[in-house]
Amino acid sequence: MKRKRVVVLGATGSIGESAAKVARDIPERVEIVGIAANSKARELAAQANELRPGAVCIVDETKLDELRTNLKYKPQIFCGEAGLRKIASKVASDMVLIAIVGTGGLRPALAAIQAGKDLAVASKEILVMAGEIVMREAREKGVHVLPVDSEHNAIFQCLEGRVAQQCQRSTLNAQRPTSNAETARPPQTSVFEVSDVRRIILTASGGPFRETPAEQFPNITVEQALKHPTWNMGPKITIDSATLFNKGLEMIEAHWLFGVKMAQVEVVIHPQSIVHSMVEFADGSVLAQLSYSNMCFPIQYAITWPDRIPNSLPPLDFGKLAELKFAQPRYRDFPALNLARRAGETGGTLPAVLNAANEVAVSSFLEKRMRFPQIWQTVERVMNAHESIAHPGLDEILQADQWARAEAGRHVKSLKG
Repeated sequence: MKRKRVVVLGATGSIGESAAKVARDIPERVEIVGIAANSKARELAAQANELRPGAVCIVDETKLDELRTNLKYKPQIFCGEAGLRKIASKVASDMVLIAIVGTGGLRPALAAIQAGKDLAVASKEILVMAGEIVMREAREKGVHVLPVDSEHNAIFQCLEGRVAQQCQRSTLNAQRPTSNAETARPPQTSVFEVSDVRRIILTASGGPFRETPAEQFPNITVEQALKHPTWNMGPKITIDSATLFNKGLEMIEAHWLFGVKMAQVEVVIHPQSIVHSMVEFADGSVLAQLSYSNMCFPIQYAITWPDRIPNSLPPLDFGKLAELKFAQPRYRDFPALNLARRAGETGGTLPAVLNAANEVAVSSFLEKRMRFPQIWQTVERVMNAHESIAHPGLDEILQADQWARAEAGRHVKSLKG
């Protein structure tokens, strides 16, 4: 069978490294033809020297000489934000895996779509900020948007992969949400009828503070918040998991990926992280996807879909699973979930504002300039100050993003800790 040619943006992060493991594990099916990183030139060069992709990109142009010095062969080299868009769109590939933290992956994702590349999306910010635009562009270009997040990949599998088949019906191609994003259904991108789905249930580990009394939250340290009980991730997403903003962003992402109303997306706490998410259908039946906590599972399925390929990953041993527990989230103690639901229901530019304010707040917490509960307090304050624009264009989304960052920054400066 033909190998899938993949460009990985964010190659030196945890998702990028897992993608490299998948390529090593099933080299007959996956070929990494391009890799990009923000500033880790030595790490990028080391990965390039092993995988030998034909193209390499470093976004931080001051690290270009360091990259060249450490490369042991001569790939095509791109640099800067423009280079990131070029490696996503110009390199001969079948798929672009977006694993860039934050908003930096949006323009490269749109460039890849315009070039007719399938997307494997690990950067949930892309769909949170611009889900309407991304899914419309993908539909018009006839490309697939495949989820890499373990939760959305699990939902994708529960829906038998049909959610990635682009709908050819002209009525759906022409459909746009009304001004009320909650009562309107997002433009459908699948042949899977949304009426068949009653609920999408995202599982959450609950983070390190799922049992911590709320009155102790102001004393939580950065070091404590960075100790995730299940996953080994970067600092930003680890803090998001501690506040549950990560799960809130995933709710909005699911809303766009699977064409369901926000009211149909729910969250359940599942500390073991074995059940990665579930779908409840109209008849009350529930399908779940289970596997050990290893990001190679969803990355491989996103890349090799619709095929399932044998690998060296460990199978589940049900005899060794002591128990699987589930609980409702503590919505009052973790306001991130309700803030995200409000942003998703309102739509327009508000999700981009939520995302941007959260990025600023998380950065400030990591720099020890604010307390843990002030993360969601900052986000709520910025959301309250914003007048959302319905059906925004890309420029309006990016302007809202910049406004929210400035507004959040002003709020952070006013804090006394």
